[in-house]
Amino acid sequence: MEFLAEYASFLAKTVTLVVAIVVVLVTLAALRGKGRRATGQLQVVKLNDFYKGLRERLEQSLLSKSQLKALHKQTGKADKKQKKQPDDKPRVFVLDFVGDIKASATESLRHEITALLTLAKPTDEVVVRLESGGGMVHSYGLASSQLARIRQAGIPLTICIDKVAASGGYMMACIGQKIISAPFAILGSIGVVAQLPNVNRLLKKHDIDYEVLTAGEYKRTLTVFGENTEKGREKFQQDLDITHQLFKNFVSKYRPQLAIDEVATGEVWLGVAAVEKLLVDELKTSDEYLSERAANAQLYHLHYAQRKSLQERVGLAASSSVEHVVDSLWKRLLQSRFW
Repeated sequence: MEFLAEYASFLAKTVTLVVAIVVVLVTLAALRGKGRRATGQLQVVKLNDFYKGLRERLEQSLLSKSQLKALHKQTGKADKKQKKQPDDKPRVFVLDFVGDIKASATESLRHEITALLTLAKPTDEVVVRLESGGGMVHSYGLASSQLARIRQAGIPLTICIDKVAASGGYMMACIGQKIISAPFAILGSIGVVAQLPNVNRLLKKHDIDYEVLTAGEYKRTLTVFGENTEKGREKFQQDLDITHQLFKNFVSKYRPQLAIDEVATGEVWLGVAAVEKLLVDELKTSDEYLSERAANAQLYHLHYAQRKSLQERVGLAASSSVEHVVDSLWKRLLQSRFW
């Protein structure tokens, strides 16, 4: 027991020292990075080379040396012939958007779109692999406006949905001239929802007063702590209805073929049913679509990687170090206890 007490004391001192070092490093990083804004870098990968690499790796595993030699000779001649011809293949710019409730990926999306619009032509195409269950109205409104820039520039826009594009996700998807969905992807949810708890009765039960002072009749409609009124509920519902109507108008603008009142009920459909509702145009995975396009176009995957600030990098490194030290010491403590 005396050994364990000493070891616990040593562990506490070590952790305290590491935490103190972390605090100093983070503070220095914050002071150094004050006033600076973290930038990012556009990363471009040619997907044709990626697909070619997959095929070649499989060929090396399955074909004999003589077969590989013959194949390389054949492909070499084809490559030489292709190099002599003018490179007039259309380009396909591939973007990814994985959305959270705040549509945080918009920060990268906006830079990716700005970059491609400097070079893209009407003969090119933009493919967005979209995955989102929706979120905040204003956040997804901004994300949708970024995609609308592509349409406004006259560049064909294709949206590929492999898993889900619902609510704000479908608000983005509907901007595409073509929407391609996997058979069992989730689509739709053209509706608006808001919910919040109210603990006013609990506060009253414990004789706790909560006051809300406002200037403006509808500055507050429903609250968590205050006593909600029927008038406030009606105004809140009215705001939801207005937002829903704007959502319907937005979808109708880009997909006029929809029976909007039939699909704007907040329901969701799987891809096989969504194609019948005209929510999507074709059933196919993004992998299938892109591999087909790679046969006659140059595919470029664009990703704007945000650079982490010095403060963030130091914080992550320090956090990892603390976890490693604590984990190591804990394991040694367990070993000394059981051995």
